[in-house]
Amino acid sequence: MNVIGIGVDIVEVARIEDAIRRFGDRFLKKIFTDTEIKYCNTGKVACQHFAGRFATKEAVYKTLNVSCVVKWTEIEIRNSEQGQPYVVLHGKVKKIAKEKNISNILVSISHIKTRAVASATAVRG
Repeated sequence: MNVIGIGVDIVEVARIEDAIRRFGDRFLKKIFTDTEIKYCNTGKVACQHFAGRFATKEAVYKTLNVSCVVKWTEIEIRNSEQGQPYVVLHGKVKKIAKEKNISNILVSISHIKTRAVASATAVRG
């Protein structure tokens, strides 16, 4: 397994909470897929989960090392039945990953009351 890129990001939960309060569904639909919105809204403190997903999308974007603009919803964070997060790529981002021979992007997410952090590692093979 070869590492192609790594990324990390940290987000203040209050920043995401404020964006949700100010822009509501318009913000949520621009950044998150319906699956992500459903998952985050089932959590005790939804804004922490949204912040974690936001940080993960940023970390994944950094692993790809691209200069073009992509849609936030082209990077989707899901959870396995065991709760482990994993990445599903769509559209332009999926094409970029394929061109770079990226076979998987491993992610880890953690959050506390005030911050969410995520790391991502793009691998080949």
